[in-house]
Amino acid sequence: MKKDLHEQLRQLREERNITLETLALKTRIGTGKLEAYESGAETPSVQTILKLSNALEVPASNLLDGLQEV
Repeated sequence: MKKDLHEQLRQLREERNITLETLALKTRIGTGKLEAYESGAETPSVQTILKLSNALEVPASNLLDGLQEV
């Protein structure tokens, strides 16, 4: 079973020991917005997913898979 985008995003960030603040600096996205993405309250745009995947050093498909219905 695939993880939802917000679960995948949090897991990738924690696996890399990256704080929300560090990810915010790398992506130029505010910590509040990142928290909303990780909680599932908001869904990032494809452009934002590309920024996040670059900052987390994973293929964008790893995050985009979480947007698809299971």
